[in-house]
Amino acid sequence: MIFTYQKRIYGFECDIYGHLNNANYLQLLEAARSEALIDMKLPIMELKERGVQLFVYRFELDYLKSVDLDEVAVVKSSYSEINRIKGKWLQEVFNSKGEKCLNAVLTVVFAAEGKAARLPVDVFEKFKLYMEPPV
Repeated sequence: MIFTYQKRIYGFECDIYGHLNNANYLQLLEAARSEALIDMKLPIMELKERGVQLFVYRFELDYLKSVDLDEVAVVKSSYSEINRIKGKWLQEVFNSKGEKCLNAVLTVVFAAEGKAARLPVDVFEKFKLYMEPPV
């Protein structure tokens, strides 16, 4: 399943050129993933209460175009791989014209109490329900 998140870009998030600052893309992507987890009925706080942690292992970002001040950025998020140890999110950011501005691939590892751990089976099964089929 592809999850969609939208956010207007404000001046404090931009560089001196009026473009979304490259570091702020990470916050935008994090917000989109958090909303996707809420839509999946797996909000971060619930996972935390169950002792499940998701830690970023790797981030790959390809900046293609700028997202500018006052535009509404659209983030499309899905995940293509998951097992009980790690998962891979795919995210794309589009500007108000619908032009792709960023490709992101994020690998997360699952943990409990700060150490690598397998996802509980019921959480893993819920993740699998929403996994985007391979193209």
